[in-house]
Amino acid sequence: MGKRRAGRELLRSLSKKQKKHLREFGEEHPFYDKVSGRPEATQICELPEDSDESSAESDSETEVEQVSGYHKLLATLKTSPESESEEEEEEDESESEEAEESEAEMDSEGLQGAGEAEGGEEDENDVPEEEEATDTAEQMLSQEQADGTDTSCDPRHGVIEEFTDVKHESEFSLETNFMEEESGDCNADSRDSSSSQALPEDPFKQHMDKELEEKEIEKMSTLPKTSSQSQWPRLGQVTFSSTLEKQKPLKADKEVDVKQLHLHKPLESTWPKVNKQFLSAVDKPADSSFTPLQRELFCIMNSYRDLFYPERNALRNGEEIRHTYCLHALNHVLKANAQVLSNNAKRRDRKPGTDTDDHRDQGLTRPKVLIIVPFRECALRIVHIFISLLEVNDKKKIDVSNKKRFKGEFGSDPEEKPPNLKRPEDYEAVFAGNIDDHFRIGVAILQKSMRLYAPFYSSDIIIASPLGIRTVIGAEGEKKRDFDFLSSIEILIIDQADIYLMQNWEHVLHLMKHINLLPLDSHGVDFSRVRMLNLNNWSKYYRQTLLFSALQDPQINSVFNKHCFNYTGQVAIRSVPLTGSISHVVVQLPHVFRRLEADSVTSMIDARFQFFVDKVLPEYRDAIMSHTLIYVPSYFDYVRLRNYFKKEDLNFTHICEYTKKAAVCRARRFFLKGEKQFLLFTERFHFYKRYTIKGIRNLIFYELPTYSHFYSEICNMLKATDSGVDATWTCTVLYSKYDAQKLAAVVGIDRTAQMLQSKKNVHLFVTGEND
Repeated sequence: MGKRRAGRELLRSLSKKQKKHLREFGEEHPFYDKVSGRPEATQICELPEDSDESSAESDSETEVEQVSGYHKLLATLKTSPESESEEEEEEDESESEEAEESEAEMDSEGLQGAGEAEGGEEDENDVPEEEEATDTAEQMLSQEQADGTDTSCDPRHGVIEEFTDVKHESEFSLETNFMEEESGDCNADSRDSSSSQALPEDPFKQHMDKELEEKEIEKMSTLPKTSSQSQWPRLGQVTFSSTLEKQKPLKADKEVDVKQLHLHKPLESTWPKVNKQFLSAVDKPADSSFTPLQRELFCIMNSYRDLFYPERNALRNGEEIRHTYCLHALNHVLKANAQVLSNNAKRRDRKPGTDTDDHRDQGLTRPKVLIIVPFRECALRIVHIFISLLEVNDKKKIDVSNKKRFKGEFGSDPEEKPPNLKRPEDYEAVFAGNIDDHFRIGVAILQKSMRLYAPFYSSDIIIASPLGIRTVIGAEGEKKRDFDFLSSIEILIIDQADIYLMQNWEHVLHLMKHINLLPLDSHGVDFSRVRMLNLNNWSKYYRQTLLFSALQDPQINSVFNKHCFNYTGQVAIRSVPLTGSISHVVVQLPHVFRRLEADSVTSMIDARFQFFVDKVLPEYRDAIMSHTLIYVPSYFDYVRLRNYFKKEDLNFTHICEYTKKAAVCRARRFFLKGEKQFLLFTERFHFYKRYTIKGIRNLIFYELPTYSHFYSEICNMLKATDSGVDATWTCTVLYSKYDAQKLAAVVGIDRTAQMLQSKKNVHLFVTGEND
């Protein structure tokens, strides 16, 4: 009794944060350790024989934070050193609840998204080791909670630490949950089998259950793809490519019955309601819940083929596409989780000694879907779509963990936006809301609940920016890096890929090199439940990649062609622009297109620089050719030109994406007044700022713009200054055969073919009202 009384007194002396840590970790926080010189004796604890008892005990734990000298009573608990050190850095800063909440918010984009996940899961699994020692403590803690004295779960007392959320961990664990009988989803398998007589087989089961042979894998690795083309009503020219000859060509569905799409409950009933906003503005056929674009895109997605759609437009169809891939991703996750939960029940009810090899339904890690988006606002919209798709009606709201915190971190303050900024509509659409580009968040979905800020290894869906995922993956030689959670990704969605060209395309390439690799650690996986395709390291041949972009670009095409290995094949939309953006130039301006010659893409960089220095720049050195703006898409070319201009002591100024605001204002003023003859101007600065540069009389496009509409925007800037010298305006564009896609977007496909095949190296176009 003396020990119990002493423990009770000790517990009363603890702060709320310390009690919270005790319930969560089962031990004191290292920051509160009372260090003594004498080493403690090793304690030996007996493990309980009944596994059900241990899981029930761990489930009964509630969130608590730090504790002091209760170490001896609770024995040792295996927590990862990384997790402890990160917790220490967070917690020792402040004792106040307000500081704790702000720390938790800052921690959302920290590296422990992957690192602490292991620690959190280990904590849950290892709690039974100190069953005897924790008995007294748990009784007192549960009694205190029953008395109402513990407020660790009260939202007024800050946000709980998501990565070690033991309570939610058990609620969202696939291994310890079973299908809810009342939900009606427990009969999903039987429903699929019974309805298979009337309907074709579920594409999910058809795709994931197919067992490839070694010969087929070798064939996909070595042989080139065969392709075919067809014309679809809405998508236009569609190119199908596949290495395996067995694949049947896909045909566009004119009308789609939602019941025939094999949508998991409750998506059949919620999708028409969620998608209603896009149907009102479209001449929809009777009883259709898809727009024509969505119908054709989902037809391809639901066949589990890779898809590249380069005509995504933030103004016209961006949200339509977002809703479509959210439906597909959620449908996939719900089916996969339902299969696991259903097999859990079968394993529980099976007779001893029976073969369990039929229940292979998982990957080596839990995350199934990875969605790459450029800004936090995009992640916010995706999560809102998920929630609305899971809520059948207003009465049946789903339980969303950490929703308030998510809105605070991913939402935006309307007052932050500067007033009276005149920007193009497409700029407003792309940069709406919170445009922070460093984030990642795990989402776990289980039946009627959703958990935000789930550890990666307990998540079904990971939503991240390229930079956010890159900082977790790390680089070779770094101690803190982790990419095991990417090992079993089944659907990869890269949305708005063109924006990553303006951020850092290397992050995307780095991700593609580390996805679907064998994990370095087992992460507690039950290998008897892992699919053979994952054990054989064939995950990449089953992964579906959905790539959406606003334009065709060689770097984006390269990712789709070189990093997509789906055995069902690839589908790419290859519609070509008939008219280019040059038709939107309203000023009377002669456009001189000068073709470069080079042997390869790599030699093109030096050839362009040499051509510009030798042939183009001398024509503009004369004082008469003042007010010359040089548009440079690549930052590396910009640095090279800037250094050359300094070396030659030319009268110039420069603006790039890293230039400070005061320097930008100074450069614009010097250029407008003619004090500086040349202005070096980067494409990324124009992408992020969209300033109107006044005083331009001569334009040089060092390379064609990545975005075709930038060409007309820059040309139309000449009318910003009405100086009455229209006749002296000039525009020179450098291009090569390797710029065919960009050239077609500017002048149209027919003119592009003529300009690339012509023996002449110089071509002239004139635009304007009198043309």
